[in-house]
Amino acid sequence: MATYLDFEQKIKFIQEDIISAQVRHDEGALESLQKDLDKAVSKIFNNLSPFQKLQLARHLDRPYALDYINLIMRDKYEIHGDRHFRDDAAILCYIGYIGDEKVMVIGEQKGRGTKNKIKRNFGMPHPEGYRKALRAAQLAEKFNIPVLMLIDTPGAYPGIGAEERNQSEAIARNLIELAELNVPTISVVIGEGGSGGALAIGVADRLAMMRYSVFSVISPEGCSAILWNDPAKAEAATNAMKITSSDLKDLDLIDDIINEPLIGAHRNRDAAATAIADYFLDELSKLRAMSSEDRMDARYKRLTSAGAFAE
Repeated sequence: MATYLDFEQKIKFIQEDIISAQVRHDEGALESLQKDLDKAVSKIFNNLSPFQKLQLARHLDRPYALDYINLIMRDKYEIHGDRHFRDDAAILCYIGYIGDEKVMVIGEQKGRGTKNKIKRNFGMPHPEGYRKALRAAQLAEKFNIPVLMLIDTPGAYPGIGAEERNQSEAIARNLIELAELNVPTISVVIGEGGSGGALAIGVADRLAMMRYSVFSVISPEGCSAILWNDPAKAEAATNAMKITSSDLKDLDLIDDIINEPLIGAHRNRDAAATAIADYFLDELSKLRAMSSEDRMDARYKRLTSAGAFAE
């Protein structure tokens, strides 16, 4: 069954009435209810608070990387392992086609259901996951294949084993190597972009965010625990941290916002997947129109221009 957040309850009731009208074949009621639904969606989703957008980014029904991969890729083949330690299921690497373009897709996967969430480590990669992602990216460079990266993680796994296998070095290595990758690269935040766990596959020619995604150096709960010693103040922290796509676009920290359906990707997966595929193909054509030197120079300038300071 679909999961509804507190502010989606009116939409839930209208959708239930629509289902009832469909069963009764009541065309008149269907037309009226559809108008009511459109009004409710417009009123609610055009006036979302940052905290509500955070809730949508974490929505249980929100599409994950594998959902998008299955929807937009064809003739795909999964790449496993980092050739050093093991295969990390929190990172997915697929080679295949989006439209007519051969592409390498690298994504972070949270998993659904208890067993699968444990398998995917709740979307928190270990260092071997980031090394697998780098291996896939370097394989793409070898064969001149563009790379699409799908970010969705609360952060890199902070466990003892991950630290023993040098989690920080694995992330730092990805930042260096992806910055120097000589093929077009596009990264999209599809849900949560958490700290270094997101940055590790976030260095690219283009960095975009879905309409209801977030990108932050720490979770609002972690921030409120540090600042106020009270994780319950997560909503206040969310407002202060400026982590939504519109905030980050205003701060010029991302390139674009991908307009997933107004009602959210969790209510219309096909349209959300189409929006990602279209954005990727459009931006790829722009990047290919540039010379390699111009593209690398533009990437360098974009990466080094982030942030501002005042004396």
